[in-house]
Amino acid sequence: MPRRAAIYFASAGAGVLALLATWYLAFHVGFVERADQSIFLGFAGLQHRPHVSTVASFIADLCNPDPYVYLAAAVVLVALLRRRPKLAITAGSILLGANVTTQLLKPLLAHPRAAWMLHGLQPVSPASWPSGHATAAMSLALCLVLIAPARARPVAAALGAAFAVAVSYSFLTLGWHYPTDVIGGFLVATTWTLLAVGAILAIDRTADRSGRAPSLRDALAPPAVALTGAVALAALVAIARPHQVAAYARAHEAFMLGASVIGAAALALATGVMLALRR
Repeated sequence: MPRRAAIYFASAGAGVLALLATWYLAFHVGFVERADQSIFLGFAGLQHRPHVSTVASFIADLCNPDPYVYLAAAVVLVALLRRRPKLAITAGSILLGANVTTQLLKPLLAHPRAAWMLHGLQPVSPASWPSGHATAAMSLALCLVLIAPARARPVAAALGAAFAVAVSYSFLTLGWHYPTDVIGGFLVATTWTLLAVGAILAIDRTADRSGRAPSLRDALAPPAVALTGAVALAALVAIARPHQVAAYARAHEAFMLGASVIGAAALALATGVMLALRR
């Protein structure tokens, strides 16, 4: 087996362990459960603000089955237009495998959550972990990195991470999921990506010889692009409603921390996959 394929398979194994650890922490460790509920309530509190629910619903609905099928097909089509049938098959396998896996895990790991009862919010389904929307968004983001030309991968990683974060923030604001559901969905998508790419490398033994090592500029580009966009958006919001933003941030410190962790996780996963792809 090629060395790089073995590394991908080992990384996928680590992804499975991280997935199991996230599930255990979310449902069996008290302070994590409390933090999960606090961050959930911080996001859900945003939906009562003007126009927030409308925008959040539009973005979150992009990962509903009907529009998502077309987005996934577009990614596979781009790979075919680039005359990279292996990439098209790999992307299709990731998109299908990750989303099916999440739908199978949901009923198997169903567990009730109770924070909504204290605050008049609609109940989150017991079968909410891992998040199907987070899985769909992250698998699409990682496949975008996979099928992009080498020079375009930093931009693809930044845009993909931004998409996954936007979708996740949107359905968290709508009260559909808890933050640990998002992390679980991200990990399912990442594990499937590592498995699929490892399988392709194991089949194509010459793939290791045609790549180049990622440069420091490659590594810094996605975080720089995403950070610039996030700072610009935050600046616009802060300028429009400075007092409301400051007050909400002070009153919901756990929410701010959780939002930062989700954003960092999406960016780290997309950047990590980009750096791992050397061909």
